[in-house]
Amino acid sequence: MVTPDVAKGLRELGDSLASQDRPAGYKKLLDQIVSSAASPRELTSNLEVFIESVLADNLGIVAARPLLAAAVESIRSVAELDLRIQAGTTALRLVGPRVTSFEEQDAQLRGILADAYTLQEEYVEAAKVLQGIQLESSQRRIPDDHKVSVWIRICRLYLEEDDTTSAESYLNRAKNLRHQVSNPELILGFQLSEARILDARRKFLEASQAYHSFSFSNVLDEEERTRALSSAIVCAVLAGAGPQRSRALGKLYKDDRAPQVPEFGILENMFLDRLLSPEEVTKFSEKLSSHQLAQTSDGSTVLAKAVVEHNLLSVSRLYDNIGLDELANLLGLDADKAEGYAARMLEQGRIAGSIDQIDRVILFGDIVGSTERGGSEQRRTVGAKRLRKWDARVQGVAEELERIASMIQLHNPVSKFRRLGGPRPLTSSRILHRPKWLIEGTS
Repeated sequence: MVTPDVAKGLRELGDSLASQDRPAGYKKLLDQIVSSAASPRELTSNLEVFIESVLADNLGIVAARPLLAAAVESIRSVAELDLRIQAGTTALRLVGPRVTSFEEQDAQLRGILADAYTLQEEYVEAAKVLQGIQLESSQRRIPDDHKVSVWIRICRLYLEEDDTTSAESYLNRAKNLRHQVSNPELILGFQLSEARILDARRKFLEASQAYHSFSFSNVLDEEERTRALSSAIVCAVLAGAGPQRSRALGKLYKDDRAPQVPEFGILENMFLDRLLSPEEVTKFSEKLSSHQLAQTSDGSTVLAKAVVEHNLLSVSRLYDNIGLDELANLLGLDADKAEGYAARMLEQGRIAGSIDQIDRVILFGDIVGSTERGGSEQRRTVGAKRLRKWDARVQGVAEELERIASMIQLHNPVSKFRRLGGPRPLTSSRILHRPKWLIEGTS
């Protein structure tokens, strides 16, 4: 409730002073309101009445604007958030009918309310208040940087409530002016918002690339860069297994800063195609956000799906073939689900091989083509690949045998070895042999 001295001062301004003296009188009364307020509630009540009186008086726009601007700054100084919101909301309602004349003051009021709502973690209310700012105006010139800053702020507020649809609509507005913005902080804000939207929409591979680029910014402090790198690793882990994710994992693994983040262990295991244990996955899941633990259409979580696909890719590189029951045991699934995952990855070209449903076996590796047009050429290509693979294995066995022979000779000198009637040491030239069926496959 308004105090008696303020009510008396407002009556005197309306009755006794001439119109040219009223602005100075209002300014003096405002100083009195701010300096003599006994409590935040009293200050709020007096400011509301003061703003209403200024807008109701025929002071003229030129005289009213500085008085209203000073009153708005006084609202900003109210300590209690609830009272600040109450005073700001009342002032905004009073300014509303004449907003075209007081656009600057309206924008200031909305900024104050948005700050207060944000401190109370009412992010949607803060975003709605900011949406009312007039950014396309004939009354004042608004720089592109200011427009982008408002849109990015609204976008980030919606992201705090996981409303990616609304957030993306304001990010797209900022995208149209992105190349006209010179403020590095705004550019970083745009990049971070874009990465978070990609993350929330489960476009993890693109989000990982965006976070990784963000982590190299010199404007950020070391802690922020490390956090961005950590987010990049998390998104790369959650991405679907395949060549693109393998390249992303390699890029992150080779980053000199990667060993400093807690997620480096799972990054290393994925990059080196190691099978992930349930304990490791459970520990990693404790750090994920809610949308990263959401269920997919088949009932599994995003993390569970990513882990199954990764382990299946690792199995394809460890084995030439594997039974469906054994594969299901390794993946922690039933046989039908394991076959479904394998079929989908084979169809998408993320692993090479075929499924023999009669023998219930998955054959990993190259598939011999048909005998139709181009079939003979494809068979020659596959035969050559198999031949190189055979040669590599034979070479590995020969090198291992030669190493063993060298160790035997080290402990048993050659003269002693021959004196005992031992055979000549094995060398790779003595065991190289190509099966006839492999040679025929290349013809």
